[in-house]
Amino acid sequence: MIKKRNIEVVVISDVHLGTYGSKAKELVQYLESIQPKILILNGDIIDIWQFSKRYFPESHMLVIKTITSMLSNGTEIFYITGNHDEMLRKFKGFQLGNFKIVNKLVLPLKTGKAWFFHGDVFDNTMKHSKWIAKLGGKGYDLLILLNHLVNWLSVKMGKGRVSLSKKVKDSVKGVSNFVNWFEETASEIAIENGYQYVICGHIHQPKIKKFTGNSGGEVTYLNSGDWVENMTSLEYNRGKWVIYQHIFLEKEFTSKIKNPALSDALKYENLFEELIKMN
Repeated sequence: MIKKRNIEVVVISDVHLGTYGSKAKELVQYLESIQPKILILNGDIIDIWQFSKRYFPESHMLVIKTITSMLSNGTEIFYITGNHDEMLRKFKGFQLGNFKIVNKLVLPLKTGKAWFFHGDVFDNTMKHSKWIAKLGGKGYDLLILLNHLVNWLSVKMGKGRVSLSKKVKDSVKGVSNFVNWFEETASEIAIENGYQYVICGHIHQPKIKKFTGNSGGEVTYLNSGDWVENMTSLEYNRGKWVIYQHIFLEKEFTSKIKNPALSDALKYENLFEELIKMN
């Protein structure tokens, strides 16, 4: 049995369960290796935009089961809503035991106040042309699916893996400009409100970076990345944030929850299943 790492705060985002690109097995393996006091699900965990009853494999349900087993073991879990799971925003403030749905969160850490939110509030496409954003989401999912085929062929030919989406993003100047603007805007607002940390998801780019605002104040900007390409999380321990990048080991993947009190978590699991069916 793998010894779990005790962590004060863990942040994951942009898992996109229900899509072909979601690295659900990898996430289950990571979650089974940790025991966080607080787990923050920072948006786009379930991709309700693209959810289909025809595609929600066992590995995706295992993510939910693993998270619910954490609840029964005492982990406090905050589900921060994102754009792909925005349907859950109507349940803001809902709480069941250690599980709570929120739109944003402020935590008083030992080293300062941390402000968590998904980040789609800064996306003009989301606010003014949601159909374009949804279409882009489907295109991204197809690109990831195509990338699997390209990498399979590339490995067979003895070549390295490639990221088609990264190549597309790197070739579009506007994407880089948006990311920089996103980070600076979030940081400026955090400084104005006296936060020491601002933690986002949404743009699928893991990062920890200090910003100095126009007023001279400082803040640390953090992004948890995603579980589609990067397989990253943010971990906070003893006053320090780090980006954790998971390396998947197929032979060590287990497809069952090693929690003797799993029956205690069924109420949470059923809750997730009902929220999915409501789409």
